[in-house]
Amino acid sequence: MLPGVGHCRGGVGPDQADFMSPIVSWVEDGVAPERITVSAVRDGMVTMTRPICSHPQVAVYSGQGDTNEEANFECAAP
Repeated sequence: MLPGVGHCRGGVGPDQADFMSPIVSWVEDGVAPERITVSAVRDGMVTMTRPICSHPQVAVYSGQGDTNEEANFECAAP
């Protein structure tokens, strides 16, 4: 599930991600992903990135920087 995204697509949240690379790394190298970056692309431009965290963690804004940039979020227990 992607926060802010409708059932299949649409909504205000980011809905573009490379899920395959982290899965391949997990299967082939034994490295489970701690987070995956998802992007919102509007008119060909990335307008927002956010982390999708491993369950049960959630993305929490660090309190500093642009809220549209994934780097300004941490994965933390809810």
